[in-house]
Amino acid sequence: MTKSEQLFERACKVLPGGVNSPVRAFRAVGGKPRFIVKGLGSHVLDEDGLEYIDYVGSWGPMVIGHSHPDILKAVYDRMVNGLSFGAPTALEVEMAEKMVEMVPHIEMVRMVNSGTEAVMSAVRLARGTTGRDKIIKFEGCYHGHSDAMLVGAGSGALTQGEPDSKGVTRGAAQDTLMAQYNDLASVERLLDANHGQVAAVIVEPVAANMGVVPPKDGFLQGLRDLCDKHGSLLIFDEVITGFRLAAGGAQEYFGVRADLVTYGKIIGGGMPVGAYAGPRTLMEQVAPCGPVYQAGTLSGNPVAMAAGLTQLRILTDHTEIYTVMETSARYIANHLRESAKQHGVAMQVNQVGSLLCPYFTETPVDCFAAAKTSDTKKYAKYFNEMLSRGVYLAPSQFEAMFVSSAHTQKDLAFTVQAAEESIAALGN
Repeated sequence: MTKSEQLFERACKVLPGGVNSPVRAFRAVGGKPRFIVKGLGSHVLDEDGLEYIDYVGSWGPMVIGHSHPDILKAVYDRMVNGLSFGAPTALEVEMAEKMVEMVPHIEMVRMVNSGTEAVMSAVRLARGTTGRDKIIKFEGCYHGHSDAMLVGAGSGALTQGEPDSKGVTRGAAQDTLMAQYNDLASVERLLDANHGQVAAVIVEPVAANMGVVPPKDGFLQGLRDLCDKHGSLLIFDEVITGFRLAAGGAQEYFGVRADLVTYGKIIGGGMPVGAYAGPRTLMEQVAPCGPVYQAGTLSGNPVAMAAGLTQLRILTDHTEIYTVMETSARYIANHLRESAKQHGVAMQVNQVGSLLCPYFTETPVDCFAAAKTSDTKKYAKYFNEMLSRGVYLAPSQFEAMFVSSAHTQKDLAFTVQAAEESIAALGN
């Protein structure tokens, strides 16, 4: 039995399913999770000494790779002076100033501790400022595990409040309306049917929790126009896309203005952190300035701020990183398509910026229904073939591959060779 298997056996006795986040359990792909002991650059090392090229990257925030020396130094320099105070520090101010400098259309930021908390708080702010109760989200878009967002978070009702999790009441879900990603007509129908009742439309600008589904031309701007017409706010959930697609996130990349934007661990360089941001007129409705209450003892944690601020400074000092990552992702995507064609394997590969995802289907994937046509058993086999060759992918069909600036040409060449062999093995 390997060390990872031994650890998983122990973990199952004290952790639900042996993990602290469900997707880590490898249940969708079979086998046992690898317990990681170290990450450096584009590689991770497990408890058994096996090394992998990593395309999970802590689910997105490792834009410049694991254990970047500048980030480690910033964390060390900060932590020797204390880990947390429950009081303001200069780093919180510097982080907010940096985010306002980088991101179009935001003037104020509130730090929180996770993407889930950021979304929950932004939705409350939208309801508090508009005086409306209902929220429109999109089937297959994931916005954390707060009760109101666990509707259609990968499956469920197509139009209205049916919770996807036990423990979520119908009351918590009843004001969450379901639209179809990339389908403006579905949004317009809901806004018309609930005239004057919708506080906000929340969307992943790139739907990266059903794999990677890019917005169709005009979709995001269409949402902007519909929200303006109906007096609703537009919330971009940029827990994945923020500071990854571009220095200014999806608002810069797609040229569309959101009213509120939410962020997750990417602004902590991988440490637990989140934030929501927007114009001063909205953000000053948040306590203690305004009547919308939100608080967090560890919000703006100085160690997380030190790590995140260092990463953001690197990204603004080296904007070529975005071109490098996009080029690398496109290289992998093109080779996956070529290999699939060569070996007669039905595959669609979606790629936006440094995000990509292969789907084992003949159907072009532009919404959740199309994503669900992918052969998940074939993905599981592909995943395990890649893992056996030293390439660590997300253990789920409906997650992205995250390319970082640390992935070298050698990594990319190794990856596409492993992919060709793995795709060839699917027919055997």
